[in-house]
Amino acid sequence: QVQVAESGGALVQPGGFLTLSCVVSGTFRNIFRMGWYRQAPGKQRELVADMTTLGDTRYSESVKGRFTVSRPNGERTLSLHLNDVRLDDAAVYHCKAEGVRTASSVIPAIWGQGTQVTVSS
Repeated sequence: QVQVAESGGALVQPGGFLTLSCVVSGTFRNIFRMGWYRQAPGKQRELVADMTTLGDTRYSESVKGRFTVSRPNGERTLSLHLNDVRLDDAAVYHCKAEGVRTASSVIPAIWGQGTQVTVSS
């Protein structure tokens, strides 16, 4: 069974930095795209940034120039580097694996449970 798990959420001060990690476990052949989404209280879940297997990236306008995604350990991992954190970056950050190809099928999307980022001085 393929699963997605996030880690790294913490309390960070405005202007600070933080790195979130996402790891995909289980057996699969490849993953088309992995991404980070976030959901603040009372708001819809939104895309933060994602990356395809080819390395193509997308970033939301609100995080461009501040956040960076990387795949430090190949296809199973996706890191989100948060710099110059703002109060409105506070949210639960979820990792999503899209187009997960196994031996028998393609799973459209698998979500992790999320990790909390709190921003406060």
